[in-house]
Parts: sequence; C-alpha cells; structure tokens
Amino acid sequence: MKIIKAELTISAVEERQYPVDNLPEIALVGRSNVGKSSLINTLINRKSLARTSSQPGKTQTMNFYQINEMFYFVDLPGYGYAKVSKKERQRWGQMIEHYLTTRSNLRYVFLIIDFRHPPTQDDIAMYEWLKYYKIPCVVIATKKDKVKSSQCSKNKKILKEKLQLLDRDKLFLFSSQDKTGKEGVWEFIEKVLE
Repeated sequence: MKIIKAELTISAVEERQYPVDNLPEIALVGRSNVGKSSLINTLINRKSLARTSSQPGKTQTMNFYQINEMFYFVDLPGYGYAKVSKKERQRWGQMIEHYLTTRSNLRYVFLIIDFRHPPTQDDIAMYEWLKYYKIPCVVIATKKDKVKSSQCSKNKKILKEKLQLLDRDKLFLFSSQDKTGKEGVWEFIEKVLE
C-alpha cells in the first residue's frame, strides 16, 4: 500500500472521543516499550508520526492514526509497566478492555511481542483474553534484527509454544531497523480491509 496521507487525528481516553467516521480500525496492543509506535512508523515510512520513547509508559492515551483516509491504526497504552500507579494501570486496563470488546469498527488486533524474549505472563494473558472474546488477532514479534539468526528458530518455537499458536495462526517476525516483515504485514492488512 502506498502511503499518501498519515496523521494522528485523535488521542482518546474515553468512548465519546473516538472517531465517528466509521473507518475500519486495527489496534496494536503489547507491553510497554515493545515497539508498537515504531511498528506504525515503519509501516507508514515515517520517522516520528507515532511518538517513540526509550522510557516505558509513554503512550497514555488511545492514539488514532488515520491512514490514507481509509483506516486507522489505534496505538493502545502498553501493559505491564510497573512505574505507573495501580489506579492508573486499572484505568488503562478498563479503557482498553472497553474499546476491544465494544468497538464495532475494530477489524483486527495486532498483539506485539518482543522477539528477543519469551512471551511474558501478561502477553500470554492478553492473547488468551483476545481468543476468549473471539477478537480477531495476529501476533507480530518485533525487534527481530536484535536476535542472532542462529537463535531465531528457537525463539519462534518458544513463542509458538507459550502462546499455544496453531499452524493456522499468523505470526509475523518484524524489524523496524531492517524492515523485515513489513511487506508481509501490509499484505495482511490489505486482506483485512477488503
């Protein structure tokens, strides 16, 4: 897909702030600092439309990025960040859960996992939760460039086992540095939007 226009149109913390134009949405969920914003920037060929930070917990709102006036990427706050108050984590959790279970525009969820490490308990819980609620999701393992090629098949096997991925379940290996997986993810997005 050729990106002609990409812009952050809304940062929301509650439903009344969501876009009302009925465009399809693809949500990105994952741990804090897993590379959700970098994934968006890489896919749309921009360095900093989606704000990235080395400091976990930077994304604190649901950020709606309109792409080519055709659909939205929705960058959700990361889970598992300990330096945020318990009350704030609960608020984020409720906001994300409400969005994922009630939003009719939601077409797919991209569960973003750091390929350098086995999935965390939070990653596993999120994947199981999405499956339980029958929310269509695909796993994208980021930071693939930071894993030695000799380690890739082992990490992939561990990831599949921990999440209990079936052969039919999609898994993309992705790198914002060398663009591994970019084309495959775009092909998948185009099918989702058909």
